[in-house]
Amino acid sequence: FVYSPLLTDKDWDTAVTFLPASDNKKLEKKRGPGKVGIIVGLVILAAVLALIIGLLAWHFHFRKDLKLQKIYTGSLRITNQVFVDAYENSDSAEFKSLANQVMDQLKSMYSESPELSKYYIGSRVQAFSEGSVIAYYESEFAVPVVQEAAVDRAVSSLSETYSTKVRRAQQGPLVFDHVVSSALDTRLFSKARTSTRFAQHARSSAEETIKSPGFPDQPYTPNSFVQWQLRADPGHVLKLSFDTFNLEKNCSNDFVRVYDSLVAMDKHLMAEKCGFYSPSNPLTFISSRNVMLVTFVTNEEENFPGFRARVTQFKLACGGKLSGSSGSFKSPNFPSYYPPSTTCQWDIEVPNGKFIKLKFPKFMVSTGSPNCPGDNVQIVGKSTLCGQQPANTMVTVNSNQVSVVFKSDSSQVDRGFSATYEVFEPSDPCPDQFQCNNKRCIDPSLRCDGWNDCGDGTEEKNCKCDASMIQCRNEVCKPMFWRCDGINDCGDDTDELNCGCKIGEFKCKNDQCVSEKLKCDGNPDCKDGSDEDGCTRDICKVSTFACNNGKCITKQNPMCDGQDDCGDNSDESSCDCGKKAYTKSRIVGGQEADMGEFPWQVSLHIKNSAHVCGASIISDRWLVTAAHCVQDDVKIKYAQAGTWEAYLGLHRQTEKQKATKKFLKQIIPHKNYNVYTYDNDIALMELDSPVTFSATIRPICLPTATDFFPTGETVTISGWGATREGGAGAPVLQKANVRIINSTVCDELMNGQITSRMTCAGVLSGGVDACQGDSGGPMSFLTNDRMFLAGVVSWGDGCARRNKPGIYTNVPKFRAWIKEKTGV
Repeated sequence: FVYSPLLTDKDWDTAVTFLPASDNKKLEKKRGPGKVGIIVGLVILAAVLALIIGLLAWHFHFRKDLKLQKIYTGSLRITNQVFVDAYENSDSAEFKSLANQVMDQLKSMYSESPELSKYYIGSRVQAFSEGSVIAYYESEFAVPVVQEAAVDRAVSSLSETYSTKVRRAQQGPLVFDHVVSSALDTRLFSKARTSTRFAQHARSSAEETIKSPGFPDQPYTPNSFVQWQLRADPGHVLKLSFDTFNLEKNCSNDFVRVYDSLVAMDKHLMAEKCGFYSPSNPLTFISSRNVMLVTFVTNEEENFPGFRARVTQFKLACGGKLSGSSGSFKSPNFPSYYPPSTTCQWDIEVPNGKFIKLKFPKFMVSTGSPNCPGDNVQIVGKSTLCGQQPANTMVTVNSNQVSVVFKSDSSQVDRGFSATYEVFEPSDPCPDQFQCNNKRCIDPSLRCDGWNDCGDGTEEKNCKCDASMIQCRNEVCKPMFWRCDGINDCGDDTDELNCGCKIGEFKCKNDQCVSEKLKCDGNPDCKDGSDEDGCTRDICKVSTFACNNGKCITKQNPMCDGQDDCGDNSDESSCDCGKKAYTKSRIVGGQEADMGEFPWQVSLHIKNSAHVCGASIISDRWLVTAAHCVQDDVKIKYAQAGTWEAYLGLHRQTEKQKATKKFLKQIIPHKNYNVYTYDNDIALMELDSPVTFSATIRPICLPTATDFFPTGETVTISGWGATREGGAGAPVLQKANVRIINSTVCDELMNGQITSRMTCAGVLSGGVDACQGDSGGPMSFLTNDRMFLAGVVSWGDGCARRNKPGIYTNVPKFRAWIKEKTGV
């Protein structure tokens, strides 16, 4: 038919013209295929059957001839040669001459093995190093698929043969031993990647630098394979320190491998790393000899800033003799990675008549299994430790002498350990103190106080409690304020028996008491949710999230959990928040945060002055802080935006030039803030211009108005405040984990000062807390792999005191107010 697009729809019928057939019989339906059709069909069928039979024959018979490229890397020691400087240069005549001899004798060595000689293609010498002369090589084989395992075994047997005795090859002048060989990781010889090789020698007078291609001006290049052969002078070892390390998080895509060798052998692989490592806790490795290989592999996607590392040489020394009544020692390079193939021995001797107590505050020695093969620490005659041990692991030695031996094997290193030793009297291991079963000594006043000060609970057993304590049936004492709080603190429910509620309180089914005002308010204030049982109301009054399509969700924390609960994805929108940049008042009892670990953390300064308060980024224009931080006093107008400057992306207070400085447009403290009780202690700050988000500057997620944080849940606090009560602020951002404290218990501890707009968190045994200078900073809660702003640092009774938790503004209670003022 013919269709003219110029015609209207009404003209469509008249625009269709059927063309006449030249032979009307050709338009009639045929009754069958005919003889020719049958013959053609049989031929096609026969061809298909032949093809199937051929494929099956290939699969079961000829597939054994399919060959794989296998590359084995290795090293061997040439015992009748002396190393000369020219061997460092692969273009020198000396290098080429010796390399040719090595390749000839490798061929001869492989010819002795029937499994290897048939498939051998060739070898290439990569480098030489001292000792007498160590040759590093690659050997290529074309191996049938069905013979791959046999060839692997044959290569492994060479290592056994040439490492147990010195052998002269059948042909050639070289005598060699200590053959080590293993299959090369297939990711390291992809033909699709651009390959680059560098050779550098560290000298004592200066440090060398290596960096990823393009660093720091641009992200590293895709589909790359880069190697750095690093050397030091004889008798020295190499130290590789990454001052910047920012790669893709998935090590299957982009990664750095560090070898204790000059060729990529898994038997000498120290570590494979990817992701981010903070400059405040740099990634550092030490070789066991004067050589090291660094390899860098990238795929075609997601290229990151990359890395830069410093290379230095030094003489490694560890172990020795220790004496006196106390002292300390540690693994080489602690707290960074110790070298492989290393043995250190410390011989400790204390005065006669005394015994020795060893303590390991930190212990991370390879992975290890119960019998500790590979890397380990042996207390000679006593025990062997490996793996990751609990903090302050203790070992006592009933002698005034002991040897401690640290050994690492040829691959996979770890952070190592720190250790201390001190004496004790054989007859009185804990003078004037209580001795725990784990040999720890504690103050006698800590016995039977309800806290596990020993670490093994020894001091809390078989207790007779005074009138101020709960006498549990299992002979454990617990503080009286824990009685009837809905939590089984005793472990046998003694503290939750016979609990009645005060006037104006509702008794939950689990005997917990909550205010009558909280019944049927849509929030499960009882731990078992019984205060919401039997309540008749519209589901949207108790929803945890109101969707854009009008649907109401009652699922806890539905936002940004990766599931479209609403059906219109509105619960998963606005989720570019709460993600840490990478992938470790100052916080009392905390530790230094990693660079970019809390990218929403803000440092608030009085203009041209020091840090005063903290704050949190919630959007590109708005910050959340504490209202008490922005109250005027006689000297300073804290309530005026022009008084402040905000530092975003700051890590170290002395490096403000590296952060983004912003000024404020306005400050909005909550209108109901009570300067005496700290109730409604929250304020908003608007920046004078939007900030650009980056790896170290991004917002924290805001909770919904109905989010709640259960008692006992872990939350994280961060800031630059004082490290101890009355102390100075911290130069580096600190972090600490604390737990949500039951509000009833907290109100009793804080003499009735807790309101529903406050959240209590801390460690009731003391030692961990926010302090002066942390005010306004975040208390963050991890859920669905994102950090949410659970609270704002508000007030406390001192810092890190026992039974005195920190008090935080309860952010969910102010969610509507934040939305009203900021639109966030």
